[in-house]
Amino acid sequence: MKEAVIEFVTFAYPNIKFVVLGSVLLSIASSLVGCFTFLKKKALVGDVISHSVLPGICLSFIISGSKDPFLLILGAFATGWISIWLMDYIIANSKIKEDTATGLILSVFFGVGILLLTFIQHNGNAAQSGLDSFLFGKAAALVGQDLLAFGLVAGFVLLVVALYYKEFKLISFDPEYARASGINVRRIEAILSTITVLAVVIGIQAVGVVLMAAMLITPATAAKFWTNRLHKMLMLAALFSAIAGYLGAFISYFSPSMPTGPWIVMVLSFIALASVFFAPKKGIIVRWYKLFGYRRKLLEENILKAFYALGERKGDFEAPRSYQDLIQKRDFTETQLTKGLARLKNHRFITEVDQKWQLTTQGFQKGSRVQRLHRLWELYLSDYLRIAPDHVHEDAESIEHIITPELELKLEALLKNPI
Repeated sequence: MKEAVIEFVTFAYPNIKFVVLGSVLLSIASSLVGCFTFLKKKALVGDVISHSVLPGICLSFIISGSKDPFLLILGAFATGWISIWLMDYIIANSKIKEDTATGLILSVFFGVGILLLTFIQHNGNAAQSGLDSFLFGKAAALVGQDLLAFGLVAGFVLLVVALYYKEFKLISFDPEYARASGINVRRIEAILSTITVLAVVIGIQAVGVVLMAAMLITPATAAKFWTNRLHKMLMLAALFSAIAGYLGAFISYFSPSMPTGPWIVMVLSFIALASVFFAPKKGIIVRWYKLFGYRRKLLEENILKAFYALGERKGDFEAPRSYQDLIQKRDFTETQLTKGLARLKNHRFITEVDQKWQLTTQGFQKGSRVQRLHRLWELYLSDYLRIAPDHVHEDAESIEHIITPELELKLEALLKNPI
């Protein structure tokens, strides 16, 4: 096992180098253009292109009789580009919606591709062996000539992304602003479509027609959970893709029965799922934790406000309060109240006196501030925004818990320190 790992890491055999470098290059190129496709909300474009390149590959083989990767790329590029042009034309010049046009182009082109592939397989040409690997991918079959072709195309894709980064960014987020700035949006979109087709064309030999859309969209999806900056998103997507390409090749090397392409997609999917759940700002786990913390804060502040309101009503803030007093003042459940009081006691906002609860100095200050923020917001809504007084209480109940000290100072200045 150790010797096999050393062989893989040091590229002891040329085939290992071809597969690893080819997988990494294909993955990175696909992820970069996939970020812009993802941001433009055209996730299915990759699916359309990947299914549409098959007839081009078959036609190129029928015409040339050769599996030269440059010729196959040329044929795949032609039909891939035609599919994008047809889809845009149908959407712009008919009543057919985008999702319907997407399904129409995808199924028609893929059907034609399967028909041509079947014809090739039955015409007796021995050179057609392995051509069907474009359906499901076969990265392990990459050789030096393939790596050269795909490396050149991947390099070209990276160069175009670097040169047109600003334009791609503008049309992805605000095409109208880009148009008003004098940018030829149609030309930039055509360039983006071109490199998207190229990225798909060089990727299908690794993962195949069926899984190519995942190579475009999954890295972008994962990266989006980690950042809101486009340049960081591109770098993260490229990093995730490179890791997936390397690990996919690694796993398939030690388990020859497991193809490289699907494992690349599996690793990417794992990274995406991990990002969805554990990303530090947008992950589901983090959001759950923040929501739980907010609900806990809401309960504690509402209990302290209930203590303060009882003290105001009875003119005595130091008197101990019972469960029943607090429940009558505000509709707490017994479970909520028990947990809230326990946490407030731990934080030294209240103390327990003869099975009753009493505000500490710290608790009084906290409850007073929450009540004050509530009234400040009510005054702002009624006096400044002219909302009827009987319509402001519910809104203030929510806002009082998220008013920051900075906003509090602004409200005081605006309302001329009313409280």
